[in-house]
Amino acid sequence: MKRNVGYRWRLREVMASHGLWKTSDLRPLLAERGVALSFAQIYRLVAQTPERLSLPTLAALCDIFACTPDDLIETFVVSGPKSRTAPGGSVVDLATVGRPRRARVQGR
Repeated sequence: MKRNVGYRWRLREVMASHGLWKTSDLRPLLAERGVALSFAQIYRLVAQTPERLSLPTLAALCDIFACTPDDLIETFVVSGPKSRTAPGGSVVDLATVGRPRRARVQGR
């Protein structure tokens, strides 16, 4: 069974706990650590959940806020769809039922 995981980006919360409320306040702090991002990139980094994040940027954020990646990224398991059940309510184990039979097409 496929295990689906999700994550929640907590940069805004971490910034608030350190008294930083404006995204523009983050730019000089990142620049001090060699990470040059535009105002739009910093806004997206704070306001949205990133799908990709460079390790230098993550390391700089951890240094700025004296935290670990665990403080910035919360991971969790996403619950999948419910298992299919038979009409009686019992779960059908398809491995024991076997495979369906191949249909035979007969000529006219």
